[in-house]
Amino acid sequence: MDRRAPVFSTLGCRLNAYETEAMKELAATHGVENTVVVNTCAVTAEAVRKARQEIRKLRRDNPAATLIVTGCAAQTEPETFAAMAEVDHVIGNTEKMAPKTWAGLAPEFIGQTEAVQVDDIMSVTETAGHLIDGFGTRSRAYVQVQNGCDHRCTFCIIPFGRGNSRSVPAGVVVEQIRRLVGRGYNEVVLTGVDLTSWGGDLPGLPRLGDLVMRILRLVPDLARLRISSIDSIEADDNLMLAIATEPRLMPHLHLSLQAGDDMILKRMKRRHLRDDAIAFCQQARALRPDMTFGADIIAGFPTETEAMFENSLRLVEDCDLTWLHVFPYSSRPGTPAARMPAVDGKAIRARAARLRAAGDAAVARHLAAQVGRRHKVLMESPLMGRTEQFAEVGFDTPRPEGSIVDAVIKGTRQHQLWA
Repeated sequence: MDRRAPVFSTLGCRLNAYETEAMKELAATHGVENTVVVNTCAVTAEAVRKARQEIRKLRRDNPAATLIVTGCAAQTEPETFAAMAEVDHVIGNTEKMAPKTWAGLAPEFIGQTEAVQVDDIMSVTETAGHLIDGFGTRSRAYVQVQNGCDHRCTFCIIPFGRGNSRSVPAGVVVEQIRRLVGRGYNEVVLTGVDLTSWGGDLPGLPRLGDLVMRILRLVPDLARLRISSIDSIEADDNLMLAIATEPRLMPHLHLSLQAGDDMILKRMKRRHLRDDAIAFCQQARALRPDMTFGADIIAGFPTETEAMFENSLRLVEDCDLTWLHVFPYSSRPGTPAARMPAVDGKAIRARAARLRAAGDAAVARHLAAQVGRRHKVLMESPLMGRTEQFAEVGFDTPRPEGSIVDAVIKGTRQHQLWA
């Protein structure tokens, strides 16, 4: 390994990928070298197992390096990783974004640095400055505007890895997006752990819709604004107004639904019921007929019967969902759901497969309906881009990466449009 090039391994969500980019900059600034950093996920017990597996592999590949474990799993169970012989340092989610942490990992200080640096994340009230820096490819930039979560879904450990909800002020977000547009980005994606809670800790209690409208008003040169995963029950009036009136807001929303059965939703401690999800999708599509929806759905949550699962399966049609993220339930120690009566593992896998098949069929229907239509496509590479609804489009001849091109859809090829 090049002594001057730390190795980073990222597990889990886009926020972790975002934070890895920030850590790379911090490590470079402070001259950190001969170091391996594993940015872990804690969403399931399987995620923690994979983190341990990755740590062992990276230690074998880099026997002389300093090995650092950080991320949500390090935050929620630091003792697990501190006990591993392969690990030199365990750093919490707050500490990993602090310049002083990386200054302490520079070669001249490494022997003086505490082995475990994990404080109480629930005491954190400030949003780390790295959240506004933005990262992405040449075509699309991601801007993290919120971190943490105030809710306590029974299956989720993430609030204890990320802390309470914290928001980046709107003015700061707008200025960052202006800089990104000035650097040539045509699309910006707003992201957060619980994005629709943005503003709840800011003066005046603004809502996500207020932020969206402000960005679109004050950054007129931004071609496309996209919102990542939202909790539909928290969609505010201005967000619905933006959906109805702002063509630069992309007609694609990913919804944190998790289930389609009211009893399971209550046992998950979600804040919506089945009819709420259906009503939101109907309202959003009435305001924006070309709207498409993605959704997270868990298969085999504890106590889920076949009839309850069928309610989730029918949600694909009832909400007209297109892009599914299907999660076979995996028990996470330390969560209330882990103490509930479990569903047989074979049944969980079978239900997840049925959901994925329904999702594949939904994608095929959506793609088939686009043939012959004209789309504005943001090029992610010379031969591939995405529509406003986030469908992938392939091209026979190259286009400039990052550009937006008008294209007529000629057909489909294996879950991809062809233009």
